[in-house]
Amino acid sequence: MTRSGTRWGARRVGRKPGTGPSTAEVTKSGLGHGGRGGRTTLVLALALALLTAGGSAWVWLGFLRETPRKGEAAAFVGSETCAGCHRAEADLWRSSQHRAAMDHATEKSVRGDFNDASFDYFGVRSRFFRKDGKFFVETDGLDGKLASFEITYTFGVDPLQQYLIEFPDGRLQALSIAWDTRPKERGGQRWFHLYPNEEIKHDDVLHWTKLNQTWNFMCAECHSTGVRKNYDATNDRYATAWTEISVGCEACHGQGSGHVAWARAQRSWWPFGKNDDPTMGLLARFDERQGITWPTDPRSGEPHRSIAPALLRKEVETCGRCHARSSQISEEWMPGRWLSDTHIVSPLTEQTYWADGQMRDREESYNYLPFRQSRMFAEGVTCSDCHDPHGGKLRVAGAGVCLQCHAAATYARVGHSHHADAAGQPDCLACHMPVRTYMVNDRRHDHSMRIPRPDLSVKLGIPNACNDCHADRSAEWTAAAVERWFGPDRKGFQTYAEAFQAAWSDGADAGQRLAAVAADAHAPSVARAGALSALASRVSPANIELARPGLVDRDPMVRIGAMDMLAGLPSDQVWPAVAPLLSDPVRSVRERAVMLLAAVPTVRQPTADRARFESAAAEFIATARRNADRPEDRARLGNFFARRGLTAEAEAEYKAALRLSPHYAPGAVNLADLYRQLRRDGDGEAVLRTAIDKSPQDPGLHHALGLTLTRMKRPDDALAELRRATELEPNSARYAYVLAIALHSGGRGDEAMAILKNVLIAHPDDRDILLAIVGFARETGDAPTALDYARRLAHLMPGDRELDALIRNLEQISGKAVAPAGR
Repeated sequence: MTRSGTRWGARRVGRKPGTGPSTAEVTKSGLGHGGRGGRTTLVLALALALLTAGGSAWVWLGFLRETPRKGEAAAFVGSETCAGCHRAEADLWRSSQHRAAMDHATEKSVRGDFNDASFDYFGVRSRFFRKDGKFFVETDGLDGKLASFEITYTFGVDPLQQYLIEFPDGRLQALSIAWDTRPKERGGQRWFHLYPNEEIKHDDVLHWTKLNQTWNFMCAECHSTGVRKNYDATNDRYATAWTEISVGCEACHGQGSGHVAWARAQRSWWPFGKNDDPTMGLLARFDERQGITWPTDPRSGEPHRSIAPALLRKEVETCGRCHARSSQISEEWMPGRWLSDTHIVSPLTEQTYWADGQMRDREESYNYLPFRQSRMFAEGVTCSDCHDPHGGKLRVAGAGVCLQCHAAATYARVGHSHHADAAGQPDCLACHMPVRTYMVNDRRHDHSMRIPRPDLSVKLGIPNACNDCHADRSAEWTAAAVERWFGPDRKGFQTYAEAFQAAWSDGADAGQRLAAVAADAHAPSVARAGALSALASRVSPANIELARPGLVDRDPMVRIGAMDMLAGLPSDQVWPAVAPLLSDPVRSVRERAVMLLAAVPTVRQPTADRARFESAAAEFIATARRNADRPEDRARLGNFFARRGLTAEAEAEYKAALRLSPHYAPGAVNLADLYRQLRRDGDGEAVLRTAIDKSPQDPGLHHALGLTLTRMKRPDDALAELRRATELEPNSARYAYVLAIALHSGGRGDEAMAILKNVLIAHPDDRDILLAIVGFARETGDAPTALDYARRLAHLMPGDRELDALIRNLEQISGKAVAPAGR
């Protein structure tokens, strides 16, 4: 793996990463450091000579000054250079987990037992041993056979340490067997597998040798400093480089050359032309806490920030680079800017969050989006209010960090916790920042900082902090206790659980509830963004206007959510509202806009917008090319080309995605759909069957193959695939609906009706299912059944004239007329 000779400041041969002459060294070797009297004489004499000299003297003087030149790109200087002046901060950093985020595998850095230790996992015995002063593991490799691999790097330190293995093509792969670094009495000092409850074989995408465990993309950016991935798509190789192996000063502060130059200029003996740059040469000044106090409001007893916080929260956006669930679209990250400028941030989704925004424990959400949901964030609390940014530890241990602002007399008392006699009495963190566990033993606090809502657990089935401890009690018992203590009105800051629950369960009132969240100026912006995005399948005349303010919202995630909402509408129709975002200051917004508008041919684009469309398109393509090692990015580019009508280019990208990972089902489905458009369903069938061979349990592949076979007029084969999709995902209303339509078309109406009625139990408000039942019943002359389901549909579609006319007709046939108000 290449790490030297790059223009981003990667190390040179013969020098440790990131080291150069420190500020102290430069000062000591500079001119004029003789005795005190001699220095003064020299300065005055030299000044006089320069003032009387020609222009050549000022040229010479330029070499003495250390101020950065205008337009000169900032460069990395290394943490040891920073330590020359910032010794206290450097000492804290050296003992932090950031410093140990990645390291060369040495006796000092390796924590695991490599003394011929073994670990068994689903019939595979892995052995950890030493040889010639190096560390090795014998385990199942690319082909599933046992082989020995050298451990090249350590990865992380607490509560677990992983190990990286280097391959000839420049990939670093993260071993899925990790070392538990906790003390033995806490269950540590042992080898364990990160997927303990499922067998991950060598042909699984989660196997340690496969692309989802490739450090170069999955991990590098957040465990090292100044990373450049340098993927060569032509040869499928990496030449990844870094400027510092671990998370150093410049991972957060950005390239430090400007600040070093400023600092050296300030120390210069030359008395003229001092650099009074207020930024001090820094790319961003983290000064949000400067001069801020948190006085207590005498009426509420709550602390409030002395100055309202800025919209752009520099610390939160900077920490979010690694503490957010996101994907990188640009390596040109800068501290203090919107994270969305270089990353696509994952929104509130069912896969990662509960409906109220709590973290799930199946897909890690990290801290950025949870914290942005919190009341603390809304009030102006920032990361370093609680965490020391250099050592990484809490400023005050445990609940004491909360009591910095929240008066102990109010909150650290039994009258607040109501747990006077409890052993291990819960504190602020236990109740308001419950823990979820990832990677088997890594406990993470939920930073959304919410009040416990067991009443929502009763209503929606979501978890709550109380029952995390009282697991032997019901949510009803817990909700009753909380209501006795605090009364019935305890909604808290996050009030959108019912809206997202309705959206994720196809509730009849989902559109109305989501619209209320999207329009609520007091709701967290990330919740408004999620609500707008979830409205995409529910766009109606009643809520379409919500997109307009969303598109000009000051938060880029809201602007993206508003575009998501419009994704199902014709591109020509949304062009006037979306086109201004092609030149948005935030890159992920521009890229979302250009994808949304891609279907509009150039000749139909307004002339005034063409240049910015092409500019945004070039950025979009550049992002995909930089991430050409990922199948999802290749497929995303394929989708863009398909929308542009560039079918050959789209086909090439989909095929590239499948070469990278034959398990990547969306790539196969998209390629088959492209072949549908090109009237090449035979090729589509071949693609889908090959994908099913690799991923036989993927319902989407079977469903897509069923649709393809239907178009090829092979109904029996099609039914088998459509039925298999419903068996693999029985809760999918869409799969059941399509199967029922296929059965009905084949003359099996009774079976089709039975399937629809059965799936309606889980999806009582699904409009397609209800419409199909109404239609099937009318065809068989069963007017009473058609009328019953049409009335149910009327509750979901109030004011629909065609439906009202149908109901009147069915009422006449059935003799069951009711007053309109009854609907």
